Amino acid sequence: MVECVRPEPKKTIADPACGTGGFFLAAYDFLTSEHQLDKAETRFLKKETFHGWEIVASTARMALMNLFLHNIGDIDADPPIHREDALLGKPSELYDYVLANPPFGKKSSITVTNEEGKEEKEDLTYNRTDFWVTTTNKQLNFLQHIVSMLKTTGQAAVVLPDNVLFEGGVGETVRKKLLEKVDLHTILRLPTGIFYAHGVKANVLFFDAKPAAKTPWTKEVWFYDYRTNISHTLKKSPLKYDHLKEFVECYNPKNRHKRKHTWSEDTATSPEALEGRSGRWRKYAYDEIMARDKCSLDIFWLKDDSMIDLDNLPEPDVLAAEIVENIESALESFRAILEKLNE
Repeated sequence: MVECVRPEPKKTIADPACGTGGFFLAAYDFLTSEHQLDKAETRFLKKETFHGWEIVASTARMALMNLFLHNIGDIDADPPIHREDALLGKPSELYDYVLANPPFGKKSSITVTNEEGKEEKEDLTYNRTDFWVTTTNKQLNFLQHIVSMLKTTGQAAVVLPDNVLFEGGVGETVRKKLLEKVDLHTILRLPTGIFYAHGVKANVLFFDAKPAAKTPWTKEVWFYDYRTNISHTLKKSPLKYDHLKEFVECYNPKNRHKRKHTWSEDTATSPEALEGRSGRWRKYAYDEIMARDKCSLDIFWLKDDSMIDLDNLPEPDVLAAEIVENIESALESFRAILEKLNE
């Protein structure tokens, strides 16, 4: 994500759910390796570049320690990590870049003590006048918040689960507003088995902020499908940088306006495409997306070999892991339904 966004010196980088500061350290490494920083740029990198929020106190302390060990921040100055809920209010500053992986789990909630002295969770709704919709959906809230954090020249790369791409109701409203208000130019579809949340399929959305306009800013969205016929597990087959090297090349970070698709109607029947070895990179026009049911961005076009070719099934342990992930995901959904029924 950092290599695609390519942050520049003397520009600010924010993360509203920074965890232990992984994005900041990756951006720091990129800036120090790709640029010969002068004295002013080095000072800015140390004291003014990074701005993070983390709601868990122990995690925020770890983030601060990580940054201090990389010579980021000043022990006598305000810390670069704010120990608070970033979603509570409209940002007081705007930033050049936002790199984020907001926490998984669909609902925002708070823990309260009831009249009987027992702790229980209550749905948390953020009534923000700058949000397009009011919802308890945590990912939709983070997505709206990230848009509000960006300067009109700002860029964002955000990890989000599949439900953000296809959910109806307020989800559809958020997608339409996103396509209208920013230039959502790239979506990377990721496989299961690379995050801690079982059964959650994730994506990376890349978009550029823009000033107010009468017409939608998104003209086309490029998709890279690194999910169909791809399998990773945290232990036996972890995702590594080399696995996404082709995506970075297709993204063309030095000039993303000059891209070449690897799939088209003409190449769809080529031997390479039929064998699933090409065609993971293609674009959809704004009008094509708007014509889809609920303005869904949950788009696939490659043939899934495991669905039709028994000789190409994944290894048994991979299949078993996927089954476990799907069952746990289904159980989580049923628990959410049960909570609603018990309200």
